[in-house]
Amino acid sequence: MRVSLCTITFRHHLISLDEIAAWAEANDFQGIELWGAHARNLASRPDRNAEWLDGYGLSVPMISDYLPLDGDAETLRTKTVELCRLARRWRTRKIRTFAGNRGSAQVSANERQGIVSRLKDICAITAGYGIQLLAETHPKTLADTAASTVRLIEEVDHPAFAINFDTLHVWEGGDDPVAVHRSMKPHIRHYHLKNIVDRADLTVFEPANVYAAAGSRRGMTPLFEGAVDYDRFLSEIASDPQADASLEWFGNDCFETLRGDRQQINHMVAARAPARRTAGV
Repeated sequence: MRVSLCTITFRHHLISLDEIAAWAEANDFQGIELWGAHARNLASRPDRNAEWLDGYGLSVPMISDYLPLDGDAETLRTKTVELCRLARRWRTRKIRTFAGNRGSAQVSANERQGIVSRLKDICAITAGYGIQLLAETHPKTLADTAASTVRLIEEVDHPAFAINFDTLHVWEGGDDPVAVHRSMKPHIRHYHLKNIVDRADLTVFEPANVYAAAGSRRGMTPLFEGAVDYDRFLSEIASDPQADASLEWFGNDCFETLRGDRQQINHMVAARAPARRTAGV
């Protein structure tokens, strides 16, 4: 499993990508997942690209953004093309978006079909760039439950369409992340990893709170200290060399928390690795 950190962690920090990259390299991360806003703001820096990041032994596994599925078609096309060009600059083949902004139980059949149609249109664009579009499992979207997510995959039915598996949000939707992962694995291209102290604290991840500099961080907790059993879940993917996962930390004490979570993942992987025996002569 390749593990990345997310630049969205530093959305309220005065810190450069250079500092983030140096720290990520020193703390055994393999990549940096770029927030769309950060990728666009770096567009004026031609010296900051995939080749530059190669110098740190890092890559960009995904750019995470929010394509306006409810906007007009031309605006959506323009923003998708812009994002694909940014993805090429950073040599990533994955961009993340949300499948609408209303839950599956709240949308009508016609509204759902409209979102599906827009996702198909985006996939046609990203495929031309050799890039996959990942819909994130997330509340208040059409990927808010396992059943709706599977249905969405079937409805979009495009080889460029896949899933960003946010483990916490799958659990939030009332499903068992391990069971869902086993059934959905052929369609998963990335994982977001984060945790919460208790189900009652889930509102802390509401966008209006998360993106507010003065928002509450109560209930956010290191990966192995929360309500979601990551020992159990990571045992499913930790040994997969093709698995890309990002530690999506939104709370305080960024470097300390990310360092601790990365170290614990390493310890967990080492503890589960089969003992190596040296053959005798």
